[in-house]
Amino acid sequence: MTMIRFCGGLLVAASLTLPTVVFADVTKPECIAPAKPGGGFDVTCRVAQAGLADHFGGPMQVTFMPGGIGAVAYNLFNTTRRDDPNAIVAFSTGSLLNIATGKYGAFTEDDVRFVATAGADFGAVVVRDDSKYTSLDQLMADLGADPAGTVIGAGGSVGSQDWMKAALLIRETGASPMAMRYVAFDGGGDAIAGLLGGSIAVYMGDVGEMVPHLEAGTMRVLAVLAPERLDVPFADIPTAKEQGFDVEWTILRGFYMGKDVSDADYNSWVDAFKTAYGTEEWAKIQNDKGLLPLNLAGEELQASIKTRMDALRTIASEAGLIQ
Repeated sequence: MTMIRFCGGLLVAASLTLPTVVFADVTKPECIAPAKPGGGFDVTCRVAQAGLADHFGGPMQVTFMPGGIGAVAYNLFNTTRRDDPNAIVAFSTGSLLNIATGKYGAFTEDDVRFVATAGADFGAVVVRDDSKYTSLDQLMADLGADPAGTVIGAGGSVGSQDWMKAALLIRETGASPMAMRYVAFDGGGDAIAGLLGGSIAVYMGDVGEMVPHLEAGTMRVLAVLAPERLDVPFADIPTAKEQGFDVEWTILRGFYMGKDVSDADYNSWVDAFKTAYGTEEWAKIQNDKGLLPLNLAGEELQASIKTRMDALRTIASEAGLIQ
């Protein structure tokens, strides 16, 4: 298991003042990003790091724990760190899909405690800035004619949410998703490096992780997989739907803890997030990270997870990922 610790990062403005939340046993607050730096899990932890900084007198530590697209962390927090009050772990809709399809082993959504959300993200179809593809229509024409002719990659294996995004797009062309040439990376950071290095032509990523890369001018987003256009800084990027392709993928981003964390510590984290949700600063952090407001915590989130898991199991079954 590779673990990379990073204690620096974003600091919120000095004017950010939130009511104090008392944590029962939390002494070294930590957010686990279950992948290498640079992907969506990194973005998720940065939201918590900045948004809860005032509660801890500074940003919490972020630890990167790559392996199995979240499986290593999920297993760790179901074994040796089941009762760790200090740590929250980033998850996404992709994590939930992995649970639904059994990629996290025998563990299910009932084996952890879901704490709070960081916001909502959306799928994105991304190419290098110098790519021959300047529109989604051009890419779809090539994929329809030869699904294996254009190399697609993402931070997830076959059956992951990133694979599902590509599969749904190819299905729109009338071709078989199983015919596509897909390269799986261990996290979004590695996939982006593969795109920039030329080993893949298209990256099926998430909008939130694109902010610094769009500013740098190294990549181009051909479409966002959202129901309608997003606000700045993505307002100029068309959706797949408005380009004639009925594909949408909404990504829930949030945090879980071990199942045996005490109610006192669990509720302290929940209360901290709920307090942060009520501030303008939290909304700004979400916007800066390319996330839309989706603020759920505690029992409300637990209920939402149950509904989402039912839906994901249905989708996975229809795609042949669950026998």
